[in-house]
Amino acid sequence: MTNALQRMLSERDWILADGATGTNLFNMGLTSGDAPEMWNVEEPEKIKALYRGAVDAGSDLFLTNTFGGNASRLKLHNAQHRVAELNIAAAHLARDVADAAGRPVIVAGSVGPTGEIMVPLGSLTHALAVEMFHEQAAALKEGGVDVLWLETISAPEEYRAAAEAFKLADMPWCGTMSFDTAGRTMMGVTSSDMVDIVAKIENQPLAFGANCGVGASDLLRTVQGFSARGPVTPIISKGNAGIPKFHDGHIHYDGTPELMGDYACLARDSGATIIGGCCGTTPDHLRAMREALETRERGPRPSLEFITKSLGGFSSPKDGTGDDTEKPERIRRRSRT
Repeated sequence: MTNALQRMLSERDWILADGATGTNLFNMGLTSGDAPEMWNVEEPEKIKALYRGAVDAGSDLFLTNTFGGNASRLKLHNAQHRVAELNIAAAHLARDVADAAGRPVIVAGSVGPTGEIMVPLGSLTHALAVEMFHEQAAALKEGGVDVLWLETISAPEEYRAAAEAFKLADMPWCGTMSFDTAGRTMMGVTSSDMVDIVAKIENQPLAFGANCGVGASDLLRTVQGFSARGPVTPIISKGNAGIPKFHDGHIHYDGTPELMGDYACLARDSGATIIGGCCGTTPDHLRAMREALETRERGPRPSLEFITKSLGGFSSPKDGTGDDTEKPERIRRRSRT
């Protein structure tokens, strides 16, 4: 097992990650309520098409279709006994696509939250969380991923449990949290808190950051919260393609490729090294992001006012840290559809 991502980080100023998994699978026919991970064995060509869509659009790194591939999440579909099978299958498909790319492409094994609340607020113990994360990590390793990718975490206890599990699996990893509640995670973690959490973890990630949450503006405010603390560890920015809107029975994201191109450069200039999209981000968005990163010169750290003018207003007036030095008024998001 080679640490391909660490090598790429040492050679590159920025790395383009992939976009959405769920959004693109729904566009391929996945039904709401179904487990996307089942498609790793039932619809392998569609999963390879998902991966190829990101690679062909210019992504240097893409995530496996295993976000809900732990025993707790699969239990909702009576598939808790299929953790190894589904994760290995996803990784094998990803390895095939990456190896055929003709250039270095990183396969990141997606590991999402367990969906349970950890003690003392809930019933999930640290030991059980480590066991579940380790089971999934071992399967992704067997399938051939380059790095493990923890994402959309809210609780620091779960983040630390995953880090311990990844050490047991002897795998490099990255990890993001989702800041979707007035600049905080659902469990109250701020951007500044996360920098402290990462700094104290024994098994250090190769990169850390934020994904999903609300809109791209909010995510960049969080990224700036990270970079303001001056962390040595590279920062990840994976923002949603605009704001979700319910239309004709489906959820659509209003961010255009043009907007996501702007977002990618603003993320880079805000301090992020690994830049990608989350919900709503399609290959068309990724192509625009790649072109923007390749053709636009690096600029100064953008002000919060400039971010809102470019991408739309924040969902909350504060970022959760108590730093009120910049308080741009919330503005109505401009339609880019």
